[in-house]
Amino acid sequence: EVLFQMIYARDHNPVCDEFLILLAEQTMKVSKKTARLVREKVAEVEACLPQIDMKITKHLEHYSLEEISRIEKNVLRLGLYALFYETDLPPEVAIAEAIRICCKFGSVEGAKFVNAVLEGVYKEMEKHA
Repeated sequence: EVLFQMIYARDHNPVCDEFLILLAEQTMKVSKKTARLVREKVAEVEACLPQIDMKITKHLEHYSLEEISRIEKNVLRLGLYALFYETDLPPEVAIAEAIRICCKFGSVEGAKFVNAVLEGVYKEMEKHA
């Protein structure tokens, strides 16, 4: 959840790193070590955003990336990052976690949308595996 909140916040304001770390430590009650690890993971995810956003766009049927909510967009980004780059995490777990985060911070409808996109990406991955 902390990773999602950091990615989401950076989508609003990409230059607020130090403030986000402080916020994570104080408000979200994470240790300095955890905050540092999350910051590193944010950098890893952001480095992959062009490829991730292309994959998302490919699976959006009636929308552009700019038309979907920031919550759904950033949950999709994290879900796709997990599917493609976190190879030790089972795909079903990555998708379930994305749905859970979307339900918590967004809506059930948004979670259904996220699920449909991630399932589409996952099925395509399986075809090419």
